[in-house]
Amino acid sequence: MQESADLFSENERYVKGLVKVVIFHNDQNLYSVLKVRVHETSENIEDKEITVTGYFPLLHEDDLYTFYGTLTNHPKFGLQFQTEHFRKEIPQTKEGIIQYLSSDLFKGIGKKTAEAIVEKLGESAISKILQNPSILDDIPKVNKEKAKQLVDALVSHQGLEQIMIALNQVGFGPQLAMKIYQTYKDETLTIVQNNPYQLVQDIEGIGFVRADELGKQLGISGKDSERIKAACHYIIEQLCVQDGHVYITLEQLIVKAKELLDHTKQAIIHETDIATEIIALGEEGKLIVEEERVYLPSLYFAEQGLVKNVKKVLEQTEYDELFPESEFLLSLGKLEERMKVQYAPSQKDAIQKALMSPMLLLTGGPGTGKTTVIKGIVELYSDLHGCSLEPKDYKKEEPFPILLVAPTGRAAKRMSEATGMPAVTIHRLLKWNGADGFEHDEDNPISGKLLIVDEVSMVDIWIANQLFKALPKEIQVIMVGDEDQLPSVGPGQVLRDLLSSKMIPTVQLTDIYRQAEGSSIIELAHEMKTGNLPQNIAKPTSDRSFIRCSQAQMKEVIERIIQSAINKGYTAKDIQVLAPMYRGAAGIDQLNQLLQEVFNPKSSGKREMKFGEVVYRNGDKVLQLVNQPDSNVFNGDIGEIVSIFYAKENTEREDMIVISFDGNEVTYTKQDFNQFTHAFCCSIHKSQGSEFPIVVLPIVKGYYRMLRRNLIYTAVTRSKRSLVICGELEALQWGVSNNDSSDRQTSLRQKLSGMNSDSEMDELQKELPFPVSDANIGMENLSPYDFMEPSET
Repeated sequence: MQESADLFSENERYVKGLVKVVIFHNDQNLYSVLKVRVHETSENIEDKEITVTGYFPLLHEDDLYTFYGTLTNHPKFGLQFQTEHFRKEIPQTKEGIIQYLSSDLFKGIGKKTAEAIVEKLGESAISKILQNPSILDDIPKVNKEKAKQLVDALVSHQGLEQIMIALNQVGFGPQLAMKIYQTYKDETLTIVQNNPYQLVQDIEGIGFVRADELGKQLGISGKDSERIKAACHYIIEQLCVQDGHVYITLEQLIVKAKELLDHTKQAIIHETDIATEIIALGEEGKLIVEEERVYLPSLYFAEQGLVKNVKKVLEQTEYDELFPESEFLLSLGKLEERMKVQYAPSQKDAIQKALMSPMLLLTGGPGTGKTTVIKGIVELYSDLHGCSLEPKDYKKEEPFPILLVAPTGRAAKRMSEATGMPAVTIHRLLKWNGADGFEHDEDNPISGKLLIVDEVSMVDIWIANQLFKALPKEIQVIMVGDEDQLPSVGPGQVLRDLLSSKMIPTVQLTDIYRQAEGSSIIELAHEMKTGNLPQNIAKPTSDRSFIRCSQAQMKEVIERIIQSAINKGYTAKDIQVLAPMYRGAAGIDQLNQLLQEVFNPKSSGKREMKFGEVVYRNGDKVLQLVNQPDSNVFNGDIGEIVSIFYAKENTEREDMIVISFDGNEVTYTKQDFNQFTHAFCCSIHKSQGSEFPIVVLPIVKGYYRMLRRNLIYTAVTRSKRSLVICGELEALQWGVSNNDSSDRQTSLRQKLSGMNSDSEMDELQKELPFPVSDANIGMENLSPYDFMEPSET
């Protein structure tokens, strides 16, 4: 490796100086803000000190560094130097290097050891050690432990600069380069130079094409095994994680991988080459091949684990005859009298099956009384088991017997409001600790006797597995959902697979009760399920209207709708605009800009802060985008900006935004501003599990790629009191008639029910998410070996 000094261009802009204060340092992504006393610079800087920003390890104060990058003038903080790469200035004489190596930076290296190193390696000792750490083996005073400590410290204090420079030279920016370094540490350059394709599997944000460009620069053969493995891994990750499949077929993987590998025309790749590497990936445990299905290990074991634990719940027999029917009917009658309700036959059936079965699936569309049944189950469970529904009646160490959970915070809140009992997210129930995983698992199960899970259509295979493996030995489970809604964002279609397995007691509620209250929204939703629209769709009703407009007119129409609602006393909390796509003239991003100016315009005295191209203001409605368990805030939660603090106003010297999520105030510093976005308009996917008094739904032909029945149905069913659809009637009709929900490829149903593999896969072959040539027909029970010549096996 070249010494770092040789890698810098004479024309590069730089600041050399002593680090006086580390103003801010993020341990996660290493973003730092420093105050540096300038010794030498290429810039016209009058002050003796300047603020330097960039991605660094924790730099030592009073050490001399040279920073290379760009001088900028921040509107609030003045001159700043944004660093792309840097180097620590080290002594250039033998005496200086001895003093440096024997300093407090290098534990275990005294002056005599430092002298021995310099005597042997000379003035270029540091660069020689960084290039070849084994060179220390020849120095008697340096044992293996001391050598490791010295190399680790050099990499931390000096070698990182060379790594960052080298990564910058092959096209990685400082943030991505730092992420690579954090993953591989002192092995970074070895891995990047010898196997850049490993980055595809290990580093989020690096796809196959990026790694392939680097591989080509480094002269790696187009037929290199690591290149083919990376393509296979990239394809299955894209199709599973992005499209929701739990597996892809072997044929799909080989066809798609070949397309990707042949795209650059680096080499002719045969199916046998790909099959060989799939076998190798299986042997390495990086993929799992089962018959003709290929899985990512995390998805395979999640599905296997869910099957095992669902069967374990179903094997419980003590609930079958727990209460005589006469006792059940007597308690039900008392409950109806007390609550002043009359349960329909299907609702009574659901309550009885829930109490008499180890597990129940309760499904139904809007207005069919799912919430009424849940409340009835809870109340009757309390009566029959003689347990209190008041949490205060239980001692701290005594578990509450009934657990109510939902996938999102808003869905849990709705559940709590409907039942009058506490409800939490699944993540909170299992005590998710971020990178440390879940506190509750098979070795530390949750405590409870009855578990009710709402909005199960939103639950992916990963979280379903985590939930079921944390269940105690004796517990009743009730899963509640609407199978016609969108499937989970993550892989799998858990609710649909559980229903179609026919292995679990199920009650489907079909009678519509809210329709009696005059809800034409409910009528519309149920009509949509059949692929039709009511004949009077364009005629306004008391709770629903359709406003014709083109995509070009959409902004003006939505602005008028919102302004009219505001004039009637409604606020941003009451009104939710939902759209299918982020980009475009009628996309979420554009609509949020418009709606911010309508709901929360700029005014004197109102604080605001810019992040990229987005301006946030006090009073803005915002959406949480990631789970933050430590703050009890989760993906999909909607909050309001209540405070904005500028860096000069606080001891942390950081811009801050405080968001209130129903009274839970969470503080974000600037590097975390990408964890939320405006929520005046949000995606239909993000709205799942929520209900809003007023929903405004734009539908235009420009959304055609996203328009399908379950998407529009999900949006319509988010509305509690009023629905305004605006756009093109033809687009709405086409979307409702389009039932191409791109069924996901999963094997949960098959494994639960023990269906014949051949017949099951025959059925799935008809529902592939992309066209497959005639050569793919009859590929059942394949293995990678079937793509290889007999001599190769």
